[in-house]
Amino acid sequence: MSVKKDIMWRIGLVYFGVLAFAFAIIFRVVQLQLIQGHKWVEKANAITLKDISIEPNRGNIYDCNGKVLATSVPYYEIRLDFSHATLSEKDYYSGIDSLAFRLSSLFGDKPARTYKKELAEIRREGRRYHLFKRKLSYQDLKAIKNFPIFRLGKNKGGFIVIQENVRFQPYVTLASRTIGYLSKSEEGNTVGIEGAYDEYLKGITGIKIMQKIAGGYWMPVENENEVDPTDGHDIVTSIDINIQDVAESALRKQLSRHGAHHGTAILMEVSSGEIRAIVNLERDANGNYRESYNYALGESTEPGSTFKLPVLMAAMEDGYINLEDSIETGKGKITFYDKTIKDSEEDGYGKITVKDVFEVSSNVGVAKIITDYYKGREKQFIDRLYSFRLNKKLGLDIKGEGEPYIKYPGDKTWSGITLPMLSHGYELVLTPLQILTFYNAVANDGCMVKPIFVKEIWNHGNVERRFTREVLNPSVCSSATIKMAKEMLEGVVEEGTANNLKNKSYRIAGKTGTAQVANVNAGYRSEARIRYQASFVGYFPAQNPKYSCIVVINNPSSGVYYGNVIAGPVFKEIADKVFATYIGIEENEVEMTSKLESDPPYSKAGNKEEIMYALKKLGIPYQWNTEKASCQWLYPVRDSLQIQLNRREIINNIVPNVQGMSLKDAVFLMENAGLKVKTRGYGTVRSQSITPGNSIARGQLVELIMTQI
Repeated sequence: MSVKKDIMWRIGLVYFGVLAFAFAIIFRVVQLQLIQGHKWVEKANAITLKDISIEPNRGNIYDCNGKVLATSVPYYEIRLDFSHATLSEKDYYSGIDSLAFRLSSLFGDKPARTYKKELAEIRREGRRYHLFKRKLSYQDLKAIKNFPIFRLGKNKGGFIVIQENVRFQPYVTLASRTIGYLSKSEEGNTVGIEGAYDEYLKGITGIKIMQKIAGGYWMPVENENEVDPTDGHDIVTSIDINIQDVAESALRKQLSRHGAHHGTAILMEVSSGEIRAIVNLERDANGNYRESYNYALGESTEPGSTFKLPVLMAAMEDGYINLEDSIETGKGKITFYDKTIKDSEEDGYGKITVKDVFEVSSNVGVAKIITDYYKGREKQFIDRLYSFRLNKKLGLDIKGEGEPYIKYPGDKTWSGITLPMLSHGYELVLTPLQILTFYNAVANDGCMVKPIFVKEIWNHGNVERRFTREVLNPSVCSSATIKMAKEMLEGVVEEGTANNLKNKSYRIAGKTGTAQVANVNAGYRSEARIRYQASFVGYFPAQNPKYSCIVVINNPSSGVYYGNVIAGPVFKEIADKVFATYIGIEENEVEMTSKLESDPPYSKAGNKEEIMYALKKLGIPYQWNTEKASCQWLYPVRDSLQIQLNRREIINNIVPNVQGMSLKDAVFLMENAGLKVKTRGYGTVRSQSITPGNSIARGQLVELIMTQI
């Protein structure tokens, strides 16, 4: 073979080899792109793309007057993409010094040079999703958005904002257990209104696509498959936060005075069943009282003497007794088998009427009535109590309602002393709210209504669902029995064990209760000391009932334990303030308006809308000394004829003047300005430790000195 042919053969071999290799590559590319392309795209996406949930804005919870009880406060996380692909050299170098200076001035945690060094490192390493700051307030975010570089936004300045919502209760402890909280447990949100109406409040979760970028960071990408979140609904409760504040203050004061372990107070509107206030306070290890358990709904205990009302009503409804029948109570002692029942009066009450038995809360008298008429007819007695619906749960939407229990003849624990023990509130258990619901039915002329905690559900301000009165029993008994029951309840306050609650302005009807608290292992004695539960339950005004209320205080340690002394004063303080604020004004509107017009009252500085509402509601004359629409905060000054309204200007980054304001408004303004607040005393702000008009140093402590006006 010639040299030329040999060369040509070799060239051809190489040519065909290269051609074959090219065809193999083309085949493989086609195979990967067209045949196996879908498979590899899915694998790539599984590694570099993922779906993340976008939490919707949780709905707010309001009181009956529209004040926020729980809301989601947004906090913000700042991430930076300082890569060359996002932030140009020109923009970086022209703004980095100013940015570092502004950041140092805003946060005050690092000098400007340290911020510049940190930002330069992010730039040098090309970090695409660097966590820079977390838990920023909206005020901080608003300021930082205008900083150099950051003001260019996400695409040119690499400024990425991530929002997260934190649940916040503006009134802190007020009704906190009933409002509830959010939980990350497997059971989800179960506590209070937050749990009961979670499906409405939480909204619908959205979906966003995230892509993995260099460095292992995840970054959001635009995608048509994204699903926007749907915000949750708002809940309007029946709670009146002003009444709630009064009830908590009254209960806390009494618990502290007597060293009690825990207590509860509930105020219900008679006709509707709407709960206006519900307080649950328990002493912690440090001796402070806080809301840790909803005793009003969840604690089933032996009620003691407050149960004498349904007991005597049962005998009245069955036709065995009336108010004027006489009962011989003797020397205040009676024995059933091995159990001796005593009255609080050592020498006894002798022969008294049924009405007197109830008014003085004679254990002997009520035990004799029930055993005389129901011995051998025990089922008739219990069936009558069951007809009052005392053996059934109320069916509350809020979880955790305690189980009521009233023994029935034939139960394994029924004994020869069960009937007399039941007659004065032992060997059965009820929750405070279940007892209150029965008393409320008496006040409501026999109609038992279900307690209501939520009035409306809103969707973007529109009422989507309204909760109206739900009748549990249209008539628990005859009108004749109701009439006698009301007369007995009024007699307790006018002539009986609760005459310390009597007042000239309006009548209270109710019943005291004092019960020994049984310990599971030690019976009614624990550590050689008897534990007591004091209670008072009733309604007011007695002649035209508007509100019913129960107060229960458990285990007072002061040596005083009677219901009229321990629980009664809390009831009266709540009733007095509610009557003066809500009922008295309605009943004496003309007289009150005339007096207010001739002698304008003192008014605290505060929010314009609240002050204007009060002035208009009370018909108090006023005059503007400032432009009406130009301010949010006012400082009223009283003269002989009217209220002069003056502007109280609040300026950003300047310490506000909160003198003359209520604690609520003062704390709001100070904390909103970035200051920490400490208070001394109560009433109205008399002075503040930082002079108004000074520049604000974030996190600085300001002390407010309060005084009573």
